Amino acid sequence: MLAPDLQETEDNATFEALMWALSRPGEVRILPEPGFPGIGQALADLETPVWSDDAGLTPVLERCGAKPAAIGQADLLFAGTAAGSASAAAQARMDSALYPDEGATLIAAAALAGPTRLRLTGPGIETAHEIATDLPAVFWRTRNRRIAYPAGFDLFLVEGRRVLGLPRSTMIEVL
Repeated sequence: MLAPDLQETEDNATFEALMWALSRPGEVRILPEPGFPGIGQALADLETPVWSDDAGLTPVLERCGAKPAAIGQADLLFAGTAAGSASAAAQARMDSALYPDEGATLIAAAALAGPTRLRLTGPGIETAHEIATDLPAVFWRTRNRRIAYPAGFDLFLVEGRRVLGLPRSTMIEVL
């Protein structure tokens, strides 16, 4: 058996950090490398339609074989700006009870401290967990209006090497 190379090891570590982040909403995990490129390499492949407002990410996604898609048709949405995050939250593809695998995953650049305080409840959270971010309250109201578990989209907030996962099952209250 061949030993994994450095890239495969980093991709696996990135994938593991993302899965732990979703299983424990509101708890920060550490990525092997900062920003979107490692996440793109870990999640995108030949069958993944992607949308990104980050032009620097395009070459990474193309190397993975991912195909560019319209915002409402993408499986993965990479939003590097507040405007991109707002558009993605409003237009992300939703799944349904019949097809739970069709919901998008939004990966948004966001400070994991900021003026918008949130209370998280739901699966993976013992009672409640509070976080703060720089994404505005309108972003969270849009997300909450669109999520009707099990239908919805999953969300990762990324700040450098730090990532926080918020699955569609997480209820989010703006404080």
